[in-house]
Amino acid sequence: MKQQHHKRYRKLSLAILIATLLPLILYAMLAFQRPPRVELSQTLFAGITYQRQIRNTPRAIVIHIVHVDLTAPGIRVIVSPSVDDRPANPTGPSRETIAQTTTEFLSTAQLQIATNGSFFYPFEEKSPWSYSPHSGDRTHVLGQTIASGIPYASPQDDWYPLCILAPQRVLISSQTACPENTEFAVSGLPLLLSDGQVALPEDFGRNALESYARLVAATNATGTELWLVAVDGKQPFYSEGMTLPEVIELLQSLGATDALNLDGGGSTTLVQATPNGSKVLNAPIHTKFPMRERPVANHLGIYAQPLE
Repeated sequence: MKQQHHKRYRKLSLAILIATLLPLILYAMLAFQRPPRVELSQTLFAGITYQRQIRNTPRAIVIHIVHVDLTAPGIRVIVSPSVDDRPANPTGPSRETIAQTTTEFLSTAQLQIATNGSFFYPFEEKSPWSYSPHSGDRTHVLGQTIASGIPYASPQDDWYPLCILAPQRVLISSQTACPENTEFAVSGLPLLLSDGQVALPEDFGRNALESYARLVAATNATGTELWLVAVDGKQPFYSEGMTLPEVIELLQSLGATDALNLDGGGSTTLVQATPNGSKVLNAPIHTKFPMRERPVANHLGIYAQPLE
């Protein structure tokens, strides 16, 4: 009896040990897939360059910067469309889009660059196995959103849009609605820069001063240049993120005059098309696991021509 009891105890102890170590082993395996903490600068497509910046003070930070020359031939910026005009629940709020990861969107639309886009709901993250939305779930975006000239989410107070007016021009509006004839739009908050001046409200909230994973869109004064900046976060010793004042300082150093904070945190994802398939340029962290992409409500996408 004692031997049987001892064997059962050993099996139970081994099962507990495996259950404890498995998430740590998985985390370590995924952590090794993150982009190296090495600075990099390269041209990805005609009119599109990429930089990876590394900082060690005031904390570990990895920054990914995509610069788009909108005057380059073949450049086109889009926002993912709505699924249709019917709510998922006829008696509840409208849910205009179907959640996808950024890689799924890039592959489906055959884009060259893609990022996540709007803030959205519903969202829940309880554990690596319990979260929403999953890919294919219906979702609702916040702030004015337009795809191919068709609005599918209305303007809201304090939500500012990135307006794609034509293939060669974008505008980050200080109003909550884009000009007429806007082709595509996605909204965020807060507004960070407007006409070269800092626009971040002093009373925006604690989040502004927290080190956090960020996704930001910025433009120059003429709207002919677009920057998409992804800051990795939530990953001690690799990248702990940036505060919004730090992001504003970075954008000003790049030459941006207007900038908007888009959905960040675990949604922050930047993906590139390559001849061998999609490549995640940053280190997203969904459900606390690095390199795991979060399904989100909509995306920004860029078409571009290959390098000669």
